Amino acid sequence: MRIATAAQMRELDRAAIEERGIPSLALMERAAEELAGAVRALTEKERGRCAVFCGTGNNGGDGLAAARLLRQAGWEVGVFLSGDPARLTPDASEMARRLSAGGEGPRPFPAGLDDAAELAAWCGGCDAFVDALFGIGLTREIGGEYRLPILLMNRFPHIPTVCADIPSGVEADTGRVLGTAVEGAVTVTFTLPKAGHFAGRGGVLTGRLLVRPIGIPADLTEQLSCPVEAADRALAAALLPRRDPLGHKGDFGRVLIVGGSTGFTGAPVLAALGALRSGAGLVSLLTPAPVYPIVAVKCLEAMAAPLETGPDGTPDGEGIQTALAAAAGKDVCLLGPGLGRSPGAERLVLELLDRADCPVVLDADGLNAVGAHIDKLDDRRGRPTVLTPHDGEFARLGGDLSGGDRLGAAREFAAHHGCVLVLKGHGTVTALPDGRAFVNTTGNSGMARGGSGDVLGGMLAALIGQGLDPGSAAALAVWLHGRAGDLAAEEKGEHGMLPSDLVEKIPRAILEIHNS
Repeated sequence: MRIATAAQMRELDRAAIEERGIPSLALMERAAEELAGAVRALTEKERGRCAVFCGTGNNGGDGLAAARLLRQAGWEVGVFLSGDPARLTPDASEMARRLSAGGEGPRPFPAGLDDAAELAAWCGGCDAFVDALFGIGLTREIGGEYRLPILLMNRFPHIPTVCADIPSGVEADTGRVLGTAVEGAVTVTFTLPKAGHFAGRGGVLTGRLLVRPIGIPADLTEQLSCPVEAADRALAAALLPRRDPLGHKGDFGRVLIVGGSTGFTGAPVLAALGALRSGAGLVSLLTPAPVYPIVAVKCLEAMAAPLETGPDGTPDGEGIQTALAAAAGKDVCLLGPGLGRSPGAERLVLELLDRADCPVVLDADGLNAVGAHIDKLDDRRGRPTVLTPHDGEFARLGGDLSGGDRLGAAREFAAHHGCVLVLKGHGTVTALPDGRAFVNTTGNSGMARGGSGDVLGGMLAALIGQGLDPGSAAALAVWLHGRAGDLAAEEKGEHGMLPSDLVEKIPRAILEIHNS
């Protein structure tokens, strides 16, 4: 699903109105119909009580029109306007006139919460709220009286809020919160989604996203250049590699995993299981000799072998040569799960990164090894490299998240260093060196456990081994990983699910795509 920027949406509206002659009020009426329909669907009521909070822009106009439609359907609706009525846009002003013609018009929102006790009591009996305060044009932090209706809506978490276009307070292009933001249950956005619906805190505040057409001609949207996409089921279905019915194990990817150390024997095993469950034909696992017996006994399908170590129990020069020999002829190499942060482990990662010709996936301690040697990453331009950091690891790599724009930071890093970057977290971002990016739509908080990232690394390596380009493999692996996590949560709950439960759900996630 393509993602548009706020500027692109403004241009779409302009082109539809000025070049195609579509009345702006007609577009607003369509948006209002979708909002009113979402309120009825969310509450499962044909009639009820609703408070609609509007601003003076066209987003407020959508809310004013939706309020009129709900009243016409028999709802008790209170409409509250933030801002000077004299600043209503022409379309919003017309919608306010139409609302007033059929009953009570918009009332000014009280200047302070101390003056809003009566309003708060009335709102406490509502079945739903509608947030139509700011929309996608917001670029500055919300302050003063404009925060008050947001605080009021959030004061009643048991009353669901339907947001018009995007939760007020969320920056459309980044997902960061500008001071404070509405906690939406459902967000109805129009024509195309925006990055803020998935990325950053906005991905949580959006709630369930509904993308609805409002009459903008399809050919106008098709002309848009959208380098950012939402990774959804349709994308996953398009990317999933098909298996040759005449193929043998060597045709489905030869994966090498290098990892494990004292106290971290589970990480490489989880990575191997993730690779095998994702379709890899042959998975080899190299692990330091002192922990090899522990790792080997956990491996039934993966082929485990020991790495030579020095007196400190970490890989030595001979172990590095063993790893380089093992990487020859492999389709992909995953470096880092549980490998540790010893000098020997660092030398091993840097040597493989420098000398391996196959695609390399860096995870966990593989990333830690590169943090102080980012030049090694730059030296691999032309040889596919995928990095899979969480926010802390990304900062150690030199990534800058200080501005709150995870999507922008990931895209800048990938382009600067010529790599594929998987920035893990809610709405995981997969950024490609050519500027394209994918924002993930699956996953849950139950996956925030040690070991989940190891599973993802193995899945990603397996898909590269089966012939996908690293960017496509990363986007697909992240989606499947999140979907498997969602399936595990459905069965075990987010509190009780484990990474091993996630591994077991990978085949079902893949089957869902095959059967869709």
